[in-house]
Amino acid sequence: MNQTLQRFIAVILLALPGLSAAYGFLLMKDAVFASFGPNTLPWLKLIIGFILFAIGVAFIAGWIFFRDRKRNYVAPRFREKKPRRPKQ
Repeated sequence: MNQTLQRFIAVILLALPGLSAAYGFLLMKDAVFASFGPNTLPWLKLIIGFILFAIGVAFIAGWIFFRDRKRNYVAPRFREKKPRRPKQ
């Protein structure tokens, strides 16, 4: 597969969860500001927005964590454990 195409697919895979998180944030914001009017808080809009936001942020955070773990940029407690050799 061409290197340019691989990078394009990687950008798309990161952009979709980012757009999902942004849209979820907008849904939550709209639900909160709609509650200032005569209506009550639109709970379904708030819950869907929170789910979209949480999924998007979790995907991006997991991707960054595993990339940093592979490059050994994380704290010692998050590094992969090396098996100890048995005592002789």
